[in-house]
Amino acid sequence: MAIHCPECGFVNPEAANYCQKCGAYLARPEGADEPTTMTYKVDETGEFQPVDIDAEVDRTGAALVIRSGGGRAGESFPITGDRISIGRTPDAGVFLDDVTVSRNHALIVRRQDGFYIDDLGSLNGTYVNRRRIESHLLRDGDEIQIGKYKLSYLER
Repeated sequence: MAIHCPECGFVNPEAANYCQKCGAYLARPEGADEPTTMTYKVDETGEFQPVDIDAEVDRTGAALVIRSGGGRAGESFPITGDRISIGRTPDAGVFLDDVTVSRNHALIVRRQDGFYIDDLGSLNGTYVNRRRIESHLLRDGDEIQIGKYKLSYLER
């Protein structure tokens, strides 16, 4: 089943969340069953610990969840402070092990009106909802792409 873009009419593959032509969000028909991904975090021993992402977002206010890339779909990162770094350095709050990710790629930072994602001069760029950004005010459900990783930003 193909999905037609509500903005431009382009026919997109069933799994697409955004139009491949214009980048518009592709709403699903009412009653469509969407597959879900179990969310987890990796504990100190390297074991997977299941996470109730709704409860985590309620507790912390915001979280990032890897949707695809690197075999890590479902891994979650609560945003507990005023900032969290994203990059290829193992010290990053969100460590993304991919050569197309810069060591210090992006930063999520709390400002007066919400959380922003700032690109830190990365070579391959940071994308939000398929648009390259330098700084962007995040909204619940935004799709972030950094290298081969696609992440969702969730907030309450």
